[in-house]
Amino acid sequence: MCTVCGCDDGEVKVEGKAGGGHDRRGHDYHHHLDEHDEHDHHSHGDGVHHYGHGPAGAHAPGMSQARMVRLEKDILSKNDEYAEENRRQFAARGVLALNLVSSPGSGKTTLLCRTIEALKDRLSIAVVEGDQQTSNDADRIRATGVPAIQVNTGKGCHLDAHMVGHAADHLDVTEGSVLFIENVGNLVCPAAFDLGEAHKVVILSVTEGEDKPLKYPDMFHAADLMILNKTDLLPHLDFDAQACIANARKVNPRIKVLMFSARTGEGIADWTAWIGAARAMALAGHPLAASLQGAA
Repeated sequence: MCTVCGCDDGEVKVEGKAGGGHDRRGHDYHHHLDEHDEHDHHSHGDGVHHYGHGPAGAHAPGMSQARMVRLEKDILSKNDEYAEENRRQFAARGVLALNLVSSPGSGKTTLLCRTIEALKDRLSIAVVEGDQQTSNDADRIRATGVPAIQVNTGKGCHLDAHMVGHAADHLDVTEGSVLFIENVGNLVCPAAFDLGEAHKVVILSVTEGEDKPLKYPDMFHAADLMILNKTDLLPHLDFDAQACIANARKVNPRIKVLMFSARTGEGIADWTAWIGAARAMALAGHPLAASLQGAA
């Protein structure tokens, strides 16, 4: 079990290739308890194990707080090594990598399909799709004519940097591309895992409630951009968009916000302009910057 988020060591598959745990290169950094580990359950005399107490800020049966802290540091440290390698490779090839994160049902894939249709004639695009099971989303992306590879995380609740690096190798992402990484639907665990992306983009639909940024602050704090999606439904909902934006900025004063509707196309120009500006930054100083920028 991963002590960072609690997800289990299930079978990870990258387009038909399988491997145990989160690591596809044979190095298992999801350590397991030994049978002599100190028990430190933080029971408060009521028979209930309380979360949020102790230096680890969590509780795992049979595991001491000290060991949880140590394992979390080990896991995230190893992930960060892979993330830095991904970032170096993306930078060397002038690739803009965007990590799209949200809860399930926010409309990530529909938004992504709409984005691809708007950009595919001007930019080279590739997509890494993350889900626990099925290749449904990768199939939808490939139907747009853009290459996509599906990563099934099994019992895992997030993509990690190693999965993304492995998937990108199989995609053979071309120089100057935009690589969209559609993470597993989850507003908790993906916040902790750097994938080597240039930006995290959090997508929040207007059907979810304007207090989501306050309930899941780590994700909104980690994101550079919030897309408020499904705005075509606003006339039918009691959703206060300005309150939602204010809540996001309480958590992250620097976060940028775009309003978007994949159904009507509202916000597509602002979103593609944001991508263009981010891509220009990714290409800054690249030896092929002039020719690659010209392709846009």
